[in-house]
Amino acid sequence: MRAAVVPHRGWVVLGIVAGLAWTAARVAIPALTGLAIDEGIETGDYEAALRWTAVIVVVGLVQAASTGIRRYAAFRLALRVETDLRMRLVAHLQHLHFSFHDRAQTGQLMARANTDIQQIHMVVLLIPLTIASTLTMLAVVAVLVARSPGLAFFALAALPFLNIAATRFTRRMHPVGLALQEELAQLSGVVEESVSGIRVVKGFGAEHLQERNLAEEADDVYELSMRQARLRAGFLPLIDLLPTLALVGILWYGGHQVLDGSLTTGDIVAANFYVLMLIWPLRMLGMLLGQLSRAAASAGRVHEVLATDPEITDRPHARRLPDGPGEVRFEHVTFGYGADRPVLDGLDLVVRGGEAVAIVGATASGKSTVARLIPRFYDVDAGAVRIDGADVRDVRLLDVRRAVGIVFEDTFLFSDTVRNNIAFADPDAPFDRVVDAARLAGAHEFVAELPDGYDTVVGEHGYSLSGGQRQRIAIARAVLADPRILILDDATSSVDPTKEHEIRSALREVMRSRTTIIIAHRPATIALADRVVLLDEGRVVAEGTHDDLLATNERYREVLARAETGTGTGAEPFADAEARRAAGGPDA
Repeated sequence: MRAAVVPHRGWVVLGIVAGLAWTAARVAIPALTGLAIDEGIETGDYEAALRWTAVIVVVGLVQAASTGIRRYAAFRLALRVETDLRMRLVAHLQHLHFSFHDRAQTGQLMARANTDIQQIHMVVLLIPLTIASTLTMLAVVAVLVARSPGLAFFALAALPFLNIAATRFTRRMHPVGLALQEELAQLSGVVEESVSGIRVVKGFGAEHLQERNLAEEADDVYELSMRQARLRAGFLPLIDLLPTLALVGILWYGGHQVLDGSLTTGDIVAANFYVLMLIWPLRMLGMLLGQLSRAAASAGRVHEVLATDPEITDRPHARRLPDGPGEVRFEHVTFGYGADRPVLDGLDLVVRGGEAVAIVGATASGKSTVARLIPRFYDVDAGAVRIDGADVRDVRLLDVRRAVGIVFEDTFLFSDTVRNNIAFADPDAPFDRVVDAARLAGAHEFVAELPDGYDTVVGEHGYSLSGGQRQRIAIARAVLADPRILILDDATSSVDPTKEHEIRSALREVMRSRTTIIIAHRPATIALADRVVLLDEGRVVAEGTHDDLLATNERYREVLARAETGTGTGAEPFADAEARRAAGGPDA
């Protein structure tokens, strides 16, 4: 939190200066009021009363101006810190490695970027205000001691008891605040999954199950919030009670002093004002203590993400990717998503520049892992992946990612226009390039028929379009990026077989003179490749043309047969897929 505040220390200084002016004016008013009473009202001197009244008005204007500046500085500082932290957190999430996102829950990350940062915002907002309130308390104590040590004793006698109560309050609030932030994140996760998975929920008629999960999390949040409320309800009344008891003491002691002639009426009035002035600073202290527990928990959760170092980064002195036709080599590659779960075991594979190679294999054979290692989504455990002779770990990450275009099985479109989705890799691309990419991908005709053509805004994830339409826009997006290597990761598996020929026709145009790696299980899509590679247990066990392997390799025929019946490639049982995800890695 301190690191987020330091860049804006100028506003902190301004807030403190304004707080000092506010404190001086606020503390001066009771003293001036006492003088107006003693020198004007008590003596009947109209001019003196008027003079002191005018001074009070001027000091009041100073207090009002400094209040506005102090609060503006506090809000600007808090909002700037909130914005900076959120941008920093999201930017850091963008740079974190895939294995982090494999494990992290989206709802939890959203909670850190929203709820947790808002809690930090509240503390940053309270800090300048609390500093000013603390200065007020110190000034009040100093003035009371200077005027009358006896009055100061009665005014401040309850503060040690308040300190003991505040310490107990803080100690009890912190674990509750931490648990509440965790539960709020869990609640956010349930909401996120219910919304993003609404088609699955409705498809299985499981609305009541999600409602039950939500109710359980909401009840937990309610219970913890009520625990916090009970703690506040037991502490905050003391802040009102103790100054009231101090007033009683001052009236008793001060009254005797006035009767004895040791104090004036103005002194008593001023002392009462000073005691009343302690109420708001004490309230601010209570608010800060209550908020600190939640903010400390939130800051810890945000720091947990920010302290996670990206595992996939540029090496020192990383070089540019050399020019070339897009040759890809896997040299004795071993890789696993966990130490005890190797997916690729000594894989050797060469894809020549401009060649189209289909990679086929049963579930968990490693075919999708091959696609993920080329753009360096993960680093190999042993061996090397090379593009045009350069180890991808020695090349600038941005160069590698720009050289590789991927069309995923699960097409993701942003809630934006068709044009912006296609031009995602190059937002400044001329419209002609966008149209050319759409034509190559076979998307131009249906896009032109949309209500606003290329300016049509697609729904979330592009679900307002058909599967084939989404896939063609995804292909156009990859085409516009103009990569030297194109990876089609089961790019037709979610498309209706009756429409698959349209996608294949577009793919033929896109693949021409471009290195292409096709992860597929449908024979018609595999047939687009110049060569087919069969993977089994993370190794190449056969390669050749589709027809040759179909005629000569029993394992190849078995893999295709299982794919057709939904028991193998690309159509694994739901429980198996979920079990592997639970084990800590994505589908292999």
